Amino acid sequence: MNAMFDDLRDLYQEVILDHGRKPRNLRRLDNATLTARGDNPMCGDRMELFLAMDQGVIAEAAFQGRGCAISIASGSLMTETIKGRTPDEARALGEAFRNLARTGSCPACEGALAEAMERLTPLSGVHEFPSRVKCATLAWHTLNAALDGGGKEASSE
Repeated sequence: MNAMFDDLRDLYQEVILDHGRKPRNLRRLDNATLTARGDNPMCGDRMELFLAMDQGVIAEAAFQGRGCAISIASGSLMTETIKGRTPDEARALGEAFRNLARTGSCPACEGALAEAMERLTPLSGVHEFPSRVKCATLAWHTLNAALDGGGKEASSE
């Protein structure tokens, strides 16, 4: 059982490193209808999120920024996961992710968000490192700021 856990942890680490080194959707989105900036003053992570809304759903999502591998990987995974979702669905996903990052458990992983949360599970290990939770959740705080009308600054504090 311990070897299986180690293999899973290694796989999750590879997913984080892959998204950290080659982030998806790392670009400015010229047709963005909502934007927000995020800041993690603890470690200097900064992010700008761009959302293009179309008929009530997030049609496109992209981000720019700098930060640690966890912060960048989280932004990459988030932008992939929220595309095609309504703002309410994206908020629910963000709340479930923040719970996963803080506790390592995911009650929402069994419900309607199960498939999306499975993609975010590689970041679940941050709950073991409280100072890294803010790195993992910065993108999601920035998403809420954008969905609240955009043009706002979010903080992981």
